[in-house]
Amino acid sequence: MCGIAGIFLPGGGTVDPGLLERMSGRIRHRGPDGSGTHVEGSIGLAHRRLAIIDLSEAAAQPMPNEDGTLWLVFNGEIYNFIELREELALKGHRFRSDGDSEVILHAYEEWGKDCLRRFNGMWAFALWDSRREELFCARDRFGIKPFYYTSVDGMILFASEIKALLAHPGVGGRPDDPLLMAFLAWGVLDHTAGTMFDGVRQLRPAHRITFGRSGTAVPEQYWDVAMNPSAGEPWPDEDARAARAFRELLTDAVRLHLRSDVPVGTCLSGGLDSSTLAALINRLIREEAPRSVGDRQKTFSVVFPEPRFNEERYIDLLTAAAGVDARRITVTPDEVKRDLPRLLAMQDEPFASLSIYAQYRVMELASHSVKVVLDGQGADEQLGGYLPYQGSYISGLLRRFSLATALSEAAGSWRNHRGFFSGALGQALVRRGRRDLLRGEIPPVSRYGGTLDQVLKRELLETNLPALLHWEDRTSMAFSIESRVPFLDFRVVEYLAALPLHQKIRRGVTKHILRRAIRGLIPEEIRCRMDKMGFVTPEELWMKEGLRPFVLEILGSPSFRARKYWDADRVMASFLAYAEEGGDYSPEIWRMVCTELWLRMMFDTREPDQGPLPAR
Repeated sequence: MCGIAGIFLPGGGTVDPGLLERMSGRIRHRGPDGSGTHVEGSIGLAHRRLAIIDLSEAAAQPMPNEDGTLWLVFNGEIYNFIELREELALKGHRFRSDGDSEVILHAYEEWGKDCLRRFNGMWAFALWDSRREELFCARDRFGIKPFYYTSVDGMILFASEIKALLAHPGVGGRPDDPLLMAFLAWGVLDHTAGTMFDGVRQLRPAHRITFGRSGTAVPEQYWDVAMNPSAGEPWPDEDARAARAFRELLTDAVRLHLRSDVPVGTCLSGGLDSSTLAALINRLIREEAPRSVGDRQKTFSVVFPEPRFNEERYIDLLTAAAGVDARRITVTPDEVKRDLPRLLAMQDEPFASLSIYAQYRVMELASHSVKVVLDGQGADEQLGGYLPYQGSYISGLLRRFSLATALSEAAGSWRNHRGFFSGALGQALVRRGRRDLLRGEIPPVSRYGGTLDQVLKRELLETNLPALLHWEDRTSMAFSIESRVPFLDFRVVEYLAALPLHQKIRRGVTKHILRRAIRGLIPEEIRCRMDKMGFVTPEELWMKEGLRPFVLEILGSPSFRARKYWDADRVMASFLAYAEEGGDYSPEIWRMVCTELWLRMMFDTREPDQGPLPAR
């Protein structure tokens, strides 16, 4: 896990080393263990190192091949690097280091750009091929690792974070209004190749791009996933076979994700996904003793005194059953206000809810004792974990005239999630009313439209998971922590995608195959949970109480009132109706507050050469 940046002059010339150093300096938090640059005429590459595998100088970057015709800067992990290294060695390749970075260079030499299909991991890299005079860049299948780029003054700039690109004064001078309006209305970001900075783009998940001397390049998709649309009753022994195969595959994914030369811990929310990972890791400790974990697994959690938002009971159940070394933290509104400038600067773009702050503090807690954490991100989008997916499932069944199955699913949804569905219509109306407070054209965004297979694929690659991975990358890297997500091992994703929908939702119960696969592995009270929380915060209480003066100050400020994106008077009235008169809360309020703070930071007061992130 690292930070990368670079400059390419397609028309020739000499890279400005000062600009490259400034870009590198802005992402130093991503790699405190070392730094390096390589400048050769019209190409300049910079790297900030977080040493995880092969801690020696032999693994330092930018990394050349044997004859210096290839140069690599790489952020991420190739988990199957040992197997690939052995395969490449049999083909005659010789290695100087023991890490995964050099495997990319030799894989490119052997298989060209199709080497991407052989990697199992998370990555964003740029590889300069001097023989072809091409800059080959790629991002992993799910966009776990970020890659941003822009064109300015005849240069191609790229980096792990937007803030590095902003080191050039001609980059990101104004917001991208359509994408900003989509965020304000729907809470989405990273659902397109654009960003909220005009002219700054990102490489989409499962895409690669090659910049040559022509200066023009078109991203290419190198991988896709096909979701099985079938649904109905399972055939004999289907459940048992599917669950057994899934558990074996997920166990192997966790095994690979534990490969590390530094200590590894686990983020534990108390929910189904993170509890599964913690339990599988404990089993691997007993059976295989991975040295990265040690004799006793460390888990990291956030808890709250407010019962409605507190999962401490489930955390206690898992930690007692597994005997882990459990670390936990609680947070307050005053701490939110203290940390908000740094958190927002780290994210680069406004964020949709304060649940990100809970994750931020968990990563801070983890940073005191480990350098890598495993997290349960990605399971919900594959297994139908969010309750609104049930509406998509039922409507899709009706569209396909599967009436009996649709009725069974509707009855199960109402039986298991009555509280959610009884309040869903009211909350939808509240959110629609608050979207009416916005000014300007709102781009349409469909999250739950279509059949369940269509929705899950869209959520996995566009409308939900990319944003969650964006936030997780930034909250972890804020403390130089590498976050790994075993549920996004591409073998797991392809296996689950091929399963029929009734293995994901069954009679209103989410994540059917996961619940069956982990029977006997985690406490039943966790396995049979029907609610969905994750690393949430009491945002609606904080906004009404502890953060209320802060929010009122922002909403009443001259800058907020002057923005073209909302009707400030009506926004204030809507917030007061909630805070003082007991109205309903919805996250649109936070998104407007966060956007105002972001506009001030990135456009109103940004210096031409903005320095490092605000300190704690």
